[in-house]
Amino acid sequence: MTFFGRTLDGTEIASLVSLLLVLVLWISAWRGNNRESRWLRNWNAERKARRDAEIAAENGDAGAPSEKNEPRGPWG
Repeated sequence: MTFFGRTLDGTEIASLVSLLLVLVLWISAWRGNNRESRWLRNWNAERKARRDAEIAAENGDAGAPSEKNEPRGPWG
């Protein structure tokens, strides 16, 4: 087999194939990790929203801003 003007023997072809397979494996693992991170981020956001709603319901605030000294924006 000739590749860019160089004749490749069996070991070089096998190493190219294994290199490509490792690249495919690495990309699939990276995509799975990104998918899992995205799912975890969304799950945490939903859990925090549910918890905030439960706390607001316990305090009798139906989504009203609290009267504590918490900052309400970038200028406080």
